[in-house]
Amino acid sequence: MARHGAAGKATILLSARERGMPENKTKATDSSVAAYIAAIEDEERRSDCAKLVKLMAAVTRKPAVMWGTSIVGFGKYHYKYDSGREGDMCITGFSSRKPNISIYILAEDASQKKLLARLGKHKMAKACLYVRRMADIDAAVLRQLVVGSIAAVRKQYG
Repeated sequence: MARHGAAGKATILLSARERGMPENKTKATDSSVAAYIAAIEDEERRSDCAKLVKLMAAVTRKPAVMWGTSIVGFGKYHYKYDSGREGDMCITGFSSRKPNISIYILAEDASQKKLLARLGKHKMAKACLYVRRMADIDAAVLRQLVVGSIAAVRKQYG
């Protein structure tokens, strides 16, 4: 694909694949979020995931969309790393995993860390918050964490 610059010269835009980089495997799909939630066997987990859909949809004002086969995502952003790798990803979301619910947020700054201290029982990795059940955490604090995470993603990736 060519794009013409101000001087009228064509600039060739190469896809990640053409640059020799693998494409992101996790992409938005047309799969049903309702079917994904309904297929969760544990009743409490299913209810918790439905609560997360409501919370994240309210915060983002975006509908829930399946990303790949197991991530319920909301909104999207485009990232580009220094390595040249780039792609699109949901701005926030979650996945029901075997032991925990994985909630995808950034919580790296001091205000987010203070909120994490008030959240309740959880584990935090780089951009993944792990909770066993919603009853273990304060949903209002989670909402604040999601709001802060969205702001951080927008600041970092525009």
